[in-house]
Amino acid sequence: MTSKLMKLASQSQLSSWLPSIHPQVWIFAIGRFLSEVGTGCTLFYAPIFFVNEVGLSATSVGVALGSASISGIVGRIVGGSLADSEHWGRRRTLLLATAISAIASLVLAATNDFTTLVIGSLISGLGIGFYWPAAEAVVADASQIDNRRETFAIARLADNLGLAIGIALAGFLIAVIGSYRWLFVIDAISFLLFFGVVYVGISKTEQPQMGKSEKTEHFASWMAVLSDRRFLVYIAVNIFFTIYISQIHSTLPLYFKNFVIKSTTEGFAQTTISVLFAWHLVLAIICQLPVTSALKRCSHTLALTVSAILWAVGFGLIWVSGTAPSDNLVWVALALGVFAVAIVSYTPSAASLVTELAPENKRGVYFSVNAVCWAIGSFIGHPLGGWALDQPRVITDSYWLGFPLSVLIVVMILQYLNRILPE
Repeated sequence: MTSKLMKLASQSQLSSWLPSIHPQVWIFAIGRFLSEVGTGCTLFYAPIFFVNEVGLSATSVGVALGSASISGIVGRIVGGSLADSEHWGRRRTLLLATAISAIASLVLAATNDFTTLVIGSLISGLGIGFYWPAAEAVVADASQIDNRRETFAIARLADNLGLAIGIALAGFLIAVIGSYRWLFVIDAISFLLFFGVVYVGISKTEQPQMGKSEKTEHFASWMAVLSDRRFLVYIAVNIFFTIYISQIHSTLPLYFKNFVIKSTTEGFAQTTISVLFAWHLVLAIICQLPVTSALKRCSHTLALTVSAILWAVGFGLIWVSGTAPSDNLVWVALALGVFAVAIVSYTPSAASLVTELAPENKRGVYFSVNAVCWAIGSFIGHPLGGWALDQPRVITDSYWLGFPLSVLIVVMILQYLNRILPE
């Protein structure tokens, strides 16, 4: 079965105009696509559901969703070591991650109070923590230095395509059945489908063979990673990017729904929010490969600088959308369009930089630390956004202006990183 899937993937028509991509990347992209359809059903609607339907405050929802970062850090640390283990490896770690994530989605589907939401979030964080180091390592293992950014771009393209379809599906289901809970059930099913793709189509990663004297204990591996000065500087700047992304996933949907960002007495309708985020993801899909190709001529730090500047512009447009007397929908659409380009500028270059900094036998641990950035970003971003939404309107609107100011720090760190990286 695996060989047949490999053959089908290698014969993909897309591969005729894309760089030579390892067949296993295409198989893994199929699994990620299926999983992200389910994630798209819940990602932008979860905060709306828990605040408007369950009846929790925006701050408590932000804290509960942010609690996933606690278990996520544990999952990322353990998951990175497991992914590098000769006896466990990438494949088994991915299978464990998808099974845990399916359970988390079912718990969230049954949530009626703050305690259950925290439990579901903690389980979800653990699953995500196990997933990302192994997932990034699988893609890194299948890439070559001349097509690394394109390989990571394919994986991100599958993610965004699945999210876009999931958002559209969620909007349709809410309009038809009027229940948010079924969205989490669909998410659980999507993780089980991903489990099947990994089980059937992903082969065990061949780890580099090392003599006994060369084998490094996990603790020593982690200490080696944490002593890599260039990598730690990258980690510092990457936390800012993950905080920015967390605002799109949790704060913005609720801001669009509950705040007056057009000339009416309420925020955008549910269907409008669906269209807006679908537009955001469709543009990301369209731009992913062209932007990756254009930025391939740039250094990693320059590509990340371009992304940071785009984030500043996008958050500035969000501020305008909440304060302009008219055309609020236009300003929001522009902001989400800019965010789409910012994300596709960021993800392939960031993952490629980590791959190049990491020794081959420590990729799991390096991507584990990289994934911890996402946990920290969520831990900071979700509660911070929830707090801002519970404040008087003038503070909530001014909140968005802090992000463009933070980009100044990001750019300065990137300039320093550029100086200490090898040519």
